[in-house]
Amino acid sequence: MKFYIKYMVSLRCKLMVKHELEKLGLHYISVELGMIEIIEDISEFQKQELKSNLAVSGLELLDDKKSILVDKIKNVIIEMIHYSDEVPNVNYSDYIAEKLDYDYTYLSNLFSEVKGITIQYFIIKHKIERAKELILYNQLNLTEIAYKLHYSSVGHLSNQFKKVTGHTPTFYKKIGQKRKRNLENL
Repeated sequence: MKFYIKYMVSLRCKLMVKHELEKLGLHYISVELGMIEIIEDISEFQKQELKSNLAVSGLELLDDKKSILVDKIKNVIIEMIHYSDEVPNVNYSDYIAEKLDYDYTYLSNLFSEVKGITIQYFIIKHKIERAKELILYNQLNLTEIAYKLHYSSVGHLSNQFKKVTGHTPTFYKKIGQKRKRNLENL
């Protein structure tokens, strides 16, 4: 049986979900971002227990087909931006449509209807969050970050960064360095 879980976006979430499944005596085939597959049939009682246990940790077991599909879209984007080093050979819309086996126009309209924002804006927000992480880790320069996040140039990355955060990447880096120094001095 497959179940879909909202807000499951990190490795820590996966570990927590595995723990909850084990507590209920359920055996899983896989636990992926946003989705679990369980070997056995699950009783209504077990389903409600799982639902309430996950809710304590801020996760939500999804029942609605539209919400499930929107969550799949979000997970494809999050995985693509935060956890994959592969550069998609196609544009994002084709990549998402191919990954989920749906027409992109349908996915885009559904996402906007349910979330109130476009898929494109969701992608931009996550690319900037990833850029912020990479800037703070200080392992890559801005040119490398722009390339890694599929920006056409550092200028394009910088413009989007400033629109979303209100700061330039360089200013953000200085803030991060200042915080790090302050923490080291404690």
